[in-house]
Amino acid sequence: MKRKMNRRQFLGSACAVGAGFALPQIVSASVTGQSAAAAPSNTVTLGCIGVGGMGLDNMHKLMSLNNCRVLAICDVYKDRQERAKSIVDEKAGNSDCAVYGDWRELIARDDIDAVMIAAQDHWHALMAVEAARAGKDIYCEKPLGVSVQESQAIRDAVRKHGCVFQTGTWQRSLENFQRACTLVRNGYIGRVHTVEVSVEGPHYQPKYKGPYGMQPVPEGFDWEMWRGPASPEPYNRGRVEWPDWYLIFDYCVGFITNWGVHHLDIAHWGCPRIGQEPFELSCEEVIRTEGFTDNSLSWRAEFRYADGFKMIFTDEEKMKLGCKFIGEEGWVHVDRSGIWAEPDSLLTLPFKDSDERLTDSTHHGKNFLDCIATRKDPVSHVDAAHTASILGMLADIAGRTGETLRWDPALEQFINHDGANAQLKRAMHNGWSL
Repeated sequence: MKRKMNRRQFLGSACAVGAGFALPQIVSASVTGQSAAAAPSNTVTLGCIGVGGMGLDNMHKLMSLNNCRVLAICDVYKDRQERAKSIVDEKAGNSDCAVYGDWRELIARDDIDAVMIAAQDHWHALMAVEAARAGKDIYCEKPLGVSVQESQAIRDAVRKHGCVFQTGTWQRSLENFQRACTLVRNGYIGRVHTVEVSVEGPHYQPKYKGPYGMQPVPEGFDWEMWRGPASPEPYNRGRVEWPDWYLIFDYCVGFITNWGVHHLDIAHWGCPRIGQEPFELSCEEVIRTEGFTDNSLSWRAEFRYADGFKMIFTDEEKMKLGCKFIGEEGWVHVDRSGIWAEPDSLLTLPFKDSDERLTDSTHHGKNFLDCIATRKDPVSHVDAAHTASILGMLADIAGRTGETLRWDPALEQFINHDGANAQLKRAMHNGWSL
């Protein structure tokens, strides 16, 4: 048990979170010497919060690894609870998987080493911050909340409590993205002057077509817990279906952040200056107006730096999806469908021993579990996740103000613009607070 002692330090007590709910005192299993059903010391015990489409996929991938055991799941839908429990129990050969409707009860368990969070975006900050306070290691879906302040809160809590944190920007664990960023970081295309980032967006339209008034909450669904800290709106099916909730600002900044985060992350991985240096930002953005939807429909943002370097970030269909780095001696373009370069020889060029290599991760979940053992940062660590998340949020703020803004990355504030800075944070409702 000595190795497990080093996984996380005992936290004397957990802070109360939200809606008047006080968490019990949490004592890590690694401190008490207890483990779930005498699990082997090299097995990570996992609790899964949110087991819909993405959460169920994450759960499958993590529990397929020999050193991961799921002890509990949490969801606000009864049918999802039952489905996930049956999958876990079948693999374990028993009926021991615990089921919760309130994520705070799962986090309060002292026999759980790590949590996987795949609830809606507006829940990420509350769940991840409290998990960090409870000494859990964390796999959290992107982006890090729905405001810059929420993303900062996750980053700061993870660093304060020494958690291992992996976010779901899994492109970093794919060979093509690693090659593209390694080529750029090691100067194989010369000095980079432009980065182009293009993502999907406008072709996603709301599925629900009305009526838009208050509706009875379906049996087996906890609307109050689904809504959580978002605005106190009454239940309507059009708020909770996918992709509809992606398109509602209460629950998601929109594709400008939720999808943008993937390729913005690659842009920042290849050119770290994107998130490290001050920039001027403007964004032409169209906001959705159909039904409940009110976040980004389409956009074109430009990030401009002092020496002329720039990043263009858009969902315009005329631009090829992915991330393209353009340098003085060539270019490289990478997307999930492939990698292209000029000169073409860059695609097969062997790297030198002296080149900076970015990661050896080939499986995002395995990388997370390996880092729980070593206490090293995973490939998609919290600082990288924070930068990738807020780049899209900042573009959205520029689009909503309709003005050219200047960003100071050291202060994490806009310069001389109180209106834009006010949008860096959001109020929480229904008794919830960080």
